[in-house]
Amino acid sequence: MTAQTILPANTLSSGYDVDNSCMFDGTSNAMHRTPGSASNLTTWTWSAWVKRSDLTGTQMALFGAKEDSNNDTGIWFQTDNTLQFFNNVGGTVKQIRTNRVFRDTSAWYHIVAVWDSSNGTAGNRMRLYVNGVEETSFGTDANPGDGDESTINDDVIHNLGRVDTTYFYEGYMAEVVLIDGQALTPTSFGEFDSDSGIWKPKDVSGLTPGTNGFYLDFELAGGNDAANRLGKDVYSGNVNFFTEVNFGTLNQKTDTCTNNFCTWAVNADNQDVAFASGGLKVSHGTSINRRPVVSSIGLESGKWYWEWVGTSTTTGNHEVGIINYASPRTQGRYLGQALVGDSDFTTFVGDGGINVSGTNDATGVSYTTEIIGIAVDIDNQTIYFYKNNSLVKSGGTDYSGMNAGSGFVFMTNADRSGSTAYVGTANFGQNVTANSSDAADENGHGRFEFAPPSGFLAICTKNISETNS
Repeated sequence: MTAQTILPANTLSSGYDVDNSCMFDGTSNAMHRTPGSASNLTTWTWSAWVKRSDLTGTQMALFGAKEDSNNDTGIWFQTDNTLQFFNNVGGTVKQIRTNRVFRDTSAWYHIVAVWDSSNGTAGNRMRLYVNGVEETSFGTDANPGDGDESTINDDVIHNLGRVDTTYFYEGYMAEVVLIDGQALTPTSFGEFDSDSGIWKPKDVSGLTPGTNGFYLDFELAGGNDAANRLGKDVYSGNVNFFTEVNFGTLNQKTDTCTNNFCTWAVNADNQDVAFASGGLKVSHGTSINRRPVVSSIGLESGKWYWEWVGTSTTTGNHEVGIINYASPRTQGRYLGQALVGDSDFTTFVGDGGINVSGTNDATGVSYTTEIIGIAVDIDNQTIYFYKNNSLVKSGGTDYSGMNAGSGFVFMTNADRSGSTAYVGTANFGQNVTANSSDAADENGHGRFEFAPPSGFLAICTKNISETNS
């Protein structure tokens, strides 16, 4: 059975819902704990759902333990986006490193790493699974010896999202589990849906964690007690809590492996832009005149809402809106030079006006750091722009003259302004900046500053599935 890398929720016949994830920023936040005593060093299983949001060639650690430079164990994405499972004890390195690369930043991957060095088959002592299927093609494949120890479950520091103070992970994690003393298969954590063949999560709360095992579900129930934190181990009777480094409530997200939210398409052919904050923050550079950035999810029908807030006071010709699938994202091209012609975009421009396929509807309304709401009614070919919740143009903007291509994606674009880079952040429903309301759509999804207009929904797979059902 072929494993899928993206989970379109509610296409499943049945399943377990994951409510929350944790966002790692790739620069400063991570979690750590040091067990009070060593436990099983020869047998353990680690499982997590992950969604990447950076592919800039930096090594990114998911989980590991380290005593010193000669004794450490870890699971990480390498600089070439392969997945590596590494063990170094006493300076002797054993490792497996996939030939396959993992570059889909729109997808949730389920990763299982199994250390079982007492297994009689050498090739089964160190195993990696992705979305329920074992990885068997490795560029590096050095099997552990019989009974080799790892540093996982030793009484040394264990890190989630980093190694020491380096190799910070950027992206999302959900349902992070360590089982101490058991070599499990992926079916302990997930299953293939009988109708769709999609790999989906299972309830893992009933697994036996062992002495140093843990389960992080990233729930926050409210209050300020020590148990109410993202790093709380929720296995009954366990207190294997993780200490948080530079986390806050905004690091908790509802973007999960059962409700995948839109982000920017970090893995597209982006030019002169940098991404942060879970693939939602965009920094437009100054070396290229126009730098369109598009969303990871495109749509052909329905009514959708998202918000944009700039953090630069100089906007130049910054734009937010929609663009058809076929528009190029290559250096030297701008939105009106689309390969399919000039009728492919509708945007609200920072220095005033609504740009409909190159024709400016001069509304006289400009913006810098205000919150811009974008409500797109694809069925009726109308887009509504809001500035701090005030409608920019009465009745919205008819974009029926746009070249629809094969549907629409959401976009942001910026003209360079001297030496000033333009920076802004999208909120497709998984808010990354503090707001006053945390308003949801009518289906209860999303965390917005302003309530979406009636009938308009956050861009996530649960809403997409319900809309298309």
